[in-house]
Amino acid sequence: MCDRWKGNDNNTIFMKSRIWLSLAHMSGREQEFIQEAFDTNWVVPLGPNVNAFEKSLRDFLIENGELKIENEGIRVVALSAGTAALHLGLILLGLQPGDEVICQSFTFSASANPIVYLGAAPVFVDSEADTWNMDPELLEEAIKDRLKKTGRLPKAIIPVHLYGMPGKLDEILEVANRYEIPVLEDSAEALGSEYKGRKCGTFGEYAALSFNGNKIITTSGGGALVCPSEERAKRALFYATQAREQAPHYQHEKIGYNYRMSNICAGIGRGQMFVLEDHVARRREIHDLYVKLLEGVKGVKVMCQPEGGDFDSNYWLTCITVEPGVAGFTRENVRLALDADNIESRPLWKPMHLQPVFKDAPFYGNGTSERLFEIGLCLPSGPTLTNEDIERVGQVIIRMGRKY
Repeated sequence: MCDRWKGNDNNTIFMKSRIWLSLAHMSGREQEFIQEAFDTNWVVPLGPNVNAFEKSLRDFLIENGELKIENEGIRVVALSAGTAALHLGLILLGLQPGDEVICQSFTFSASANPIVYLGAAPVFVDSEADTWNMDPELLEEAIKDRLKKTGRLPKAIIPVHLYGMPGKLDEILEVANRYEIPVLEDSAEALGSEYKGRKCGTFGEYAALSFNGNKIITTSGGGALVCPSEERAKRALFYATQAREQAPHYQHEKIGYNYRMSNICAGIGRGQMFVLEDHVARRREIHDLYVKLLEGVKGVKVMCQPEGGDFDSNYWLTCITVEPGVAGFTRENVRLALDADNIESRPLWKPMHLQPVFKDAPFYGNGTSERLFEIGLCLPSGPTLTNEDIERVGQVIIRMGRKY
C-alpha cells in the first residue's frame, strides 16, 4: 500500500503507492513468442508472429468464425500505430489535397492529424450527450453545408468510439450511406466494445485499432487497419511497406511508408490476445465499482452506456462529470485531490476545434464537447488495479463530497 523512502533529514517518509490511469498488463505468454522470433531470426517487420496476430484479431472481430457481419472477407493488417492505420485508410479511400474529411471533434488529435498529412482539410462535428460521440444530426448539417459552400461532398467520415463507448452507428451510417460517403471507423479505444452484438471496428469501410501501451491490449506501440477484403488488405500492405512494386529491383511508382508492425511487437500482441477478454471484463468490473462507490456523491456522475442493450462499451477508461453548481467543487479540484493522494487522473480530451493547430477548421457544434471538457475527468481504469485501488480513488472523491 505504501512505498518508503528517506527525506533529506534521514527521517523515513511514507508515501502511498502510485495508482496509474491505465498500465499495460502482460499475460505471461508474450516472452514465449518474442523468444521464438529471436530463435528463428525473425527480427524484422514481417514474420510468423505478425501473421498469427492478424489472424487472431480477425477471429476476435468476427466471433471466432461465427460471423455476425455481412462481409466475410474482412482482413486485418498489423501496423506500427493506430495513427498509421487512419493514414492508410484515408489513402485507400482516395483522399487528395484539397478534399475535406468530417471528423469527430471530441477525440485525440491522432484522429484528425492524418487528414492534414495528406493535404486535406478536417471538418469537425460535435458530439451528442448520450454516448459523447459524433452527433448524427450535426453530421448531416455539416455535409449539407459543405456541399453548399464547396460544391463537393466530404471525402470520408471519421467517427470515434470515445473511451470505448460505441457511437450511434445506425444513425451515423444511415447519413453516410444516403450521401454515399465512406466511413473510416476510429476504434482505437474500442477493441472489444459492441454495438447491437457486433464488434466495433467492423462497421466502417475501414477501421483503425490501437495497441498503444495504455489500450485494452498492447504491442508496446502499434495498431491495425481492418479492411473489407483480401485485395484491400494487400493494397494497405503495399503502402505500409514503402510501396515497392513487383520487380527484381526497387521500383517505386507511389509514395509509401514504413508502417508495418515488427515481428517482435506482434509477439507481444499474440501473448496479449490470451487476456483480451479478461482485460475487457475487468475494465467493465472497475466501471461498475465506480458506479456503486460514487452513486451518493452529489454532482458527480459516472458516464454509463445508454440503456436498452444496444451499446456494450469496453469502458477502456471510466469517466466522470462534476457539476460545480451541484457538487460545490470542480473537476480540477478532484484532479488535484487525486494527485495529492498519488493517483493519476486526466481531463477528458480537449476538442479538436479548440486546439490552436485547428483553429481555422470548420466546426459544427452544439456545445456538448466543450462542456464535457470543462467538467469531465478520466479515472484510473487499468486491469492491474485491485478493488482496493478503486476504493482508494473513490474515497478521495467521497471525502470531497462530504467536505463541500
